[in-house]
Amino acid sequence: MENEKYLNDLSEIKNLMNRSSRFLSLSGLSGILAGTYALIGAWLAYKTIYFDTSTMGAYKNLVISEEAVIRLLVIATSVALLSLLTGILLSIQKAKKNNETIWNSTARRLVINFLIPLATGGFFILFLIEKEMLGLIAPLTLIFYGLACLNASKYTIGGVRYLGLTFIVLGLLCTWFLGYGLLFWAIGFGVCHILYGSIMYFKYERN
Repeated sequence: MENEKYLNDLSEIKNLMNRSSRFLSLSGLSGILAGTYALIGAWLAYKTIYFDTSTMGAYKNLVISEEAVIRLLVIATSVALLSLLTGILLSIQKAKKNNETIWNSTARRLVINFLIPLATGGFFILFLIEKEMLGLIAPLTLIFYGLACLNASKYTIGGVRYLGLTFIVLGLLCTWFLGYGLLFWAIGFGVCHILYGSIMYFKYERN
């Protein structure tokens, strides 16, 4: 009995330490939905690129019109904003369910560490768009998003670290296989988000 009580006390202490040092209100369902949004966005981007009469050339050497680029930016921005909004709303819902504070020092550290690589990558990609170096956009979005997840993973659920590493690997592969950016983008932001979101949901939330 004493050993059992001792183990329970240790488990409770560990849980308290995790709650104080890690943001545990990330929702796996938000990852699933973000992946779904990304796949829809990838399909819309595919239609824009390959069925737009203003684009020319084979799939590896496309010449995309300025109008098509703007539409692609609108699609990407819409997917990102919708995913962000969904993540915030579901995290708030999960925090309320667990009687946790959604915005605390750990959450602030998580956001800051996530945004530093992400914002850096965002500005870098904007510079590439200005220079019309569009072929590197897909791999760099994957790499910088992966770095953002990796950098923030120490403040949240451990699975985010592996998600970040997966994105980095996909980004490097995408750099090697230039011309297949949309495919890698769909695999990363779509399939991987759905997969990792499902793992998080069934591991931490389903009860």
